Amino acid sequence: MKKPSIAKLDRQYPDHELLEKSVPKDPFLLFHHWFARAAQAGLLDPHAMAVTTVNPKGKPSSRIVLLKALDTKGFVFYTNYHSRKGKELQRHPQTSLLFYWPELGRQVRVEGRAVRVSAKESDDYFASRPRGSQLSAWASHQSAVVKDRQELEKKIKKYEALYKGIVPRPPHWGGYRVLPEAIEFWSGRRNRLHDRLRYRKKKGNWKIERLAP
Repeated sequence: MKKPSIAKLDRQYPDHELLEKSVPKDPFLLFHHWFARAAQAGLLDPHAMAVTTVNPKGKPSSRIVLLKALDTKGFVFYTNYHSRKGKELQRHPQTSLLFYWPELGRQVRVEGRAVRVSAKESDDYFASRPRGSQLSAWASHQSAVVKDRQELEKKIKKYEALYKGIVPRPPHWGGYRVLPEAIEFWSGRRNRLHDRLRYRKKKGNWKIERLAP
């Protein structure tokens, strides 16, 4: 098979303009509009986002997680608090999120601080998960080294036997809400003259700034 030329992998974007005069003053309204468009377009996992954290030495790490809730405060996802990202967020709560919808030529970057959601929010969401996912939250010590696949499967069987009925939420599992300090909307344009509008929080209000592509 012939190897593709990475340098030549290129395309023109849909060229949807993004202008200051046509966007709402509240970035959450614009995000809801873009997200709805991505979902209606039938894109695979439109709620997938990259979450970046840093360790005590400043070394960054990114991974894809799923957005599970969005309110006027921020963006919510769930994880194991003892995982690498959980431990890093505990030490350094500043984080960033990235949504990318290539078919639409759009991306959204979020910068802010991650705080744990309430126990009730975590309980309610955990109760809504499929039973298999609930058991996996108990069986998987996320980010820890495991001997092999069989080790995980043995743990699943252990918790299947332990919890015949309702599966309680593990105390080490729950949600984070990212409270945004800046949200940038990127819309691809022809000839790489993309539109970038950044909402930056200043004294409780959102200020819109255009960034050079």
